[in-house]
Amino acid sequence: MIDGPQRHLFDVPDDVTYLNCAYMSPQLRSVTEAGLAAVADAEHPWELSVDDFFGPAEELRGLVASVLGAGDDPDGVALVPAVSYGVGVAAANLPIGPGRTVVVLAEQFPSHVYPWRAAVADAGGTVRVVERRDDRSWTDGVLDAIDATTAVVAVPNVHWTDGSAVDLETVGAAARAVDAALVVDATQSLGAMPFDVFAVRPDFVVAAGYKWLMGPYSLGYLWASPERRDGVPLEHGWITRDGAEDFARLVDYTDRLQTGARRYDVGERSNFVLVPMAIAALEQILAWGVPDIADALGASTARIVEEAERRGFEPTADRGPHLLGLRHARGIPDGLPAALAAHRVHVSVRGDSIRVSPHLYNDETDIERFFSVLDEVAR
Repeated sequence: MIDGPQRHLFDVPDDVTYLNCAYMSPQLRSVTEAGLAAVADAEHPWELSVDDFFGPAEELRGLVASVLGAGDDPDGVALVPAVSYGVGVAAANLPIGPGRTVVVLAEQFPSHVYPWRAAVADAGGTVRVVERRDDRSWTDGVLDAIDATTAVVAVPNVHWTDGSAVDLETVGAAARAVDAALVVDATQSLGAMPFDVFAVRPDFVVAAGYKWLMGPYSLGYLWASPERRDGVPLEHGWITRDGAEDFARLVDYTDRLQTGARRYDVGERSNFVLVPMAIAALEQILAWGVPDIADALGASTARIVEEAERRGFEPTADRGPHLLGLRHARGIPDGLPAALAAHRVHVSVRGDSIRVSPHLYNDETDIERFFSVLDEVAR
């Protein structure tokens, strides 16, 4: 159990209410310290060893595997710079074919749409969009869209605009029943709610590292199932080749790739600043425990729902514990963004909803401040 708000671990001033982790997490003090130490180390490149290119990356893989519920299977983790890169790997390694479909959600984040649009254009397939409807869940909509033509189901764990959830275990089983692949964008859930790759059984999972995983920007993660670890990488660099640890023999070119999902790593994946920062972030997340994070954030969002409903807002119903949208019959109140900015209260407006995404640095005072601004604008 997490012992109260963890604001002391972050540099969030008392007069700032940051309910916007779905946009970008504030950096943990420990992550900043790791980055500063790494930058200082870069002043002395003569002190770098061969192991510095490999050891920290392997440590990071292990931490990512733990967050994914993959246990001691770091072989499934690749280090990538962005969701679009990870989805690009998946699209390059999943057959589609003429007349086949890729199922996505309406208003899904673009990085999990554009690669599939390109892939189906090349293959002669189509993207099938599951439209948002008030009378059904995303899960039911996806299940309705899966049929014998489905090649890939490409969905998030929760929708980025309002936290509405997809039951990945149910969807994964339906995809497998028609021999379709499942590709999950876990950017808006991984680190804030439990994920179990053995239960979901996806082909690929991709996540950006700078939101709920609290790491640095431009470092993310790709997980590949055991059946998808012998595919074609997007890049053909030296460090993903068998025997790359022996710098003296790098010109003994080989077509053999390193084991597991390492073949999908981005070039210069050993980034000597970002990798230590990401390690520090994931160590803290695992120290808290993802189930305990989810419980704590669930309590915060429950309070937000209570206050929102008193004011006539309709919160996201079927959602993750950490992220919700607030909709009102009259729409977004006029002047709300400016009023929030003036009071240093930070949320996001996504479509027709106010997206609220707290984390462990928030407390009751933050919730009260947010609603006091709403009340001021609504007067």
